[in-house]
Amino acid sequence: MKSKSPESEQYLSASNRITGTIVLVIGALGLLDVILEWRTATGLLVGSVIAIFMMLAYVGLMRPSVTLSPENLLLRNHLRDHQIPWSKVTGADVADILRIHTDTNRFRAPGVVLVMRDLRKQRVGGRKLRADSSISKADIVVSRIESHMEQFSGTSEGEVVTAWARPELIVLGVLAVIAVVSAIVR
Repeated sequence: MKSKSPESEQYLSASNRITGTIVLVIGALGLLDVILEWRTATGLLVGSVIAIFMMLAYVGLMRPSVTLSPENLLLRNHLRDHQIPWSKVTGADVADILRIHTDTNRFRAPGVVLVMRDLRKQRVGGRKLRADSSISKADIVVSRIESHMEQFSGTSEGEVVTAWARPELIVLGVLAVIAVVSAIVR
């Protein structure tokens, strides 16, 4: 959990963050090598492709999160953000991924996911799940959402706002244009 202010809570997948960081470091090393050794149109093409993969790793692994604040519930998915006022939230549950229910829709939040190994252990029964299992962590998030629903449902008004992740899409578009132009030029 990462707090932006004393009143907001952010939940995200630690394993995805670690994997994303490793991918970005490897990509940065590849970009550094291309910049230092390969200063041609082909180098620009390779560098832009590496940067596209780095951006996809960020969007797929590091961006998804769930932020609880007194005003609303913010779901940052891969390419879209959903701001849901607490008055619109009717429930939350976890199947394989966190799901937020409203009167008219159900939103999925990949920032909180269950690990298949933990799901199999739960189905089989046998061994007891550890306190740090993905199911235990997801249950904590659901209980915090339910607590925020009770506490802030009367104070937050408004509509559900869905917006595209513009900065990420712009960067991906610019990198794709650079890759296409450098492929044509070489």
